[in-house]
Amino acid sequence: MSFEEALARLESLVNKLEEGNLSLEESLELFAEGIKLTKQCNKQLEEAEKQICMLMEDKNGNSVIREEEL
Repeated sequence: MSFEEALARLESLVNKLEEGNLSLEESLELFAEGIKLTKQCNKQLEEAEKQICMLMEDKNGNSVIREEEL
């Protein structure tokens, strides 16, 4: 599942949970799925950040942007 798909599904789960029309069991199932999706999205964001940092290094491995610029 792509980041965008996972985020869209997570938003859908949040909307369903906020409606409050679910049983406790259904709510727990959706919450558990939401936790898994959150972890997946966080992992994908961390990987993207690592790739960006690698791309932003010069040939000596030094950052080409300063922290203040972020």
